[in-house]
Amino acid sequence: MLRFLPLTVLLFAGAVSAAPKKALIIDGRNNHDWKATTPVLKQILEEGGLFKVEVLTAPPDNASLANFKPDFAPYDLIVLNYNDFGPKNAGDWPQATQEAFLEYVRKGGGVVSYHAADNAFPKWVEFNKVIGLGGWSGRNEKDGPYIRWKDGKVFRDMSPGRGGSHGPRHSFVIEIREPNHPVTKGLPLKFMHHTDELYDRLRGPAENLELLATAFSAPEQKGTGEHEPMLFTIRYGKGRIFHTTLGHDVEAMRCVGFIVTLQRGSEWAATGKVKQKVPKDFPAADKVSLRDFR
Repeated sequence: MLRFLPLTVLLFAGAVSAAPKKALIIDGRNNHDWKATTPVLKQILEEGGLFKVEVLTAPPDNASLANFKPDFAPYDLIVLNYNDFGPKNAGDWPQATQEAFLEYVRKGGGVVSYHAADNAFPKWVEFNKVIGLGGWSGRNEKDGPYIRWKDGKVFRDMSPGRGGSHGPRHSFVIEIREPNHPVTKGLPLKFMHHTDELYDRLRGPAENLELLATAFSAPEQKGTGEHEPMLFTIRYGKGRIFHTTLGHDVEAMRCVGFIVTLQRGSEWAATGKVKQKVPKDFPAADKVSLRDFR
């Protein structure tokens, strides 16, 4: 089994000479196992020296969020491993925190929406513009279109229906739809992703959204029969947002395709550029490639 650290150091060698960018992971409320995934996110982002990562854990489920007022300004990147899905996690951020987050993004702050973060805040209109698409939490056609890939182009589907679903976890092929974006440039046009949830039926404002990659949601996997968005970017003010629907758990995060696209998407969100090289162990269209975490 390939070890994660040496390969990633080689990946970044010669590409990072400036001081590390500052990143903040926000967790603490999520219907997924954030206690397991946050340390892995931190390791992935810190390997190679591109980011120095801090973690901010929100108050426990059902506790008051009145004093949850992080200072976003010092950070180049905010990584959302957080949602308010379900009664235990329910609760909006204080108004001042919402305004501070939006101001951070408008002024050029970078954001990564990671997996179930797109379940969050269905009624917060501007947050949904930041993440582009979301699921569950009562979302439907009133929240915006489904985004699919049809006939060689992005298709905005305004059909009525719920927002957000997935079938059983399985491996699936991811197809690059925008090969010239800094995040995806140089990647194989198809690669096999390790066992994961394949999100489908995501819907939202989808403003200033660029679709980078999709996967086919197969009916035999209780899917939609559509090519659904897996990786995409959004512009909000001067801010750059990278949205990955991948990475349900640590096992899914072992996929080199997940690791590399997260690293590249995070670099782009924080800097507007991607200097990383594509590693030799990047997965092929017919074969998964995995790494271990320390």
